[in-house]
Amino acid sequence: MRLGPGFIFFGAVLGSCLVSVFGYAVTAGATLPPVTAAVINDSPAISQQVDQPAAQVVSPQAQAGQAGCALSPKFPPEIQQWCSLITAYAFRHGLQPDLIAAVMMQESGGNPLAYSRSGAVGLMQVMPSDGLAASFVCANGPCFANRPTTAELQDPEFNVKYGARMLSSLVKRHGDVREALKSYGPMDVGYYYADKVLGILAAYGQ
Repeated sequence: MRLGPGFIFFGAVLGSCLVSVFGYAVTAGATLPPVTAAVINDSPAISQQVDQPAAQVVSPQAQAGQAGCALSPKFPPEIQQWCSLITAYAFRHGLQPDLIAAVMMQESGGNPLAYSRSGAVGLMQVMPSDGLAASFVCANGPCFANRPTTAELQDPEFNVKYGARMLSSLVKRHGDVREALKSYGPMDVGYYYADKVLGILAAYGQ
């Protein structure tokens, strides 16, 4: 059977169109990013991105661990054992870690269960709302009514956090570390306590 010229022309045109369409499809496919391969292979990177929560709440314990240790190596082991807590809360409240360590060394020697004759508790020797401290009465009632309890202050992290925050507020109020230490320490001893802590800082700090 012989094909007429018209049919041959139509076949040529149709073939040309098919080649063009196929060529466009190949070209378009070449420009697609290789996502399919990653999904098929169950890429670990993509899986981690999908499984990772949008926001994570980091506990104070984790923050303390992440902070590492910025304490002078001159401090004794009794103080070094609290290095991550000291570093974390010193940085959080804009204080020098060695200053917190010097206060701790003077106050408790690193003993989290230290209890003074006046009723101060823990590593930073904070006056609690109960115990002996409850007997201290000021003009408006018990002097330490708004303080944490003895049980709370015996927790090392809570104690360092509270003590660092208190010392930081005193530094901001007085604008001077020596004056802040005078207010932090015992009453009616002048600068004796402040100078003792600064002496420890000078001897053991970096």
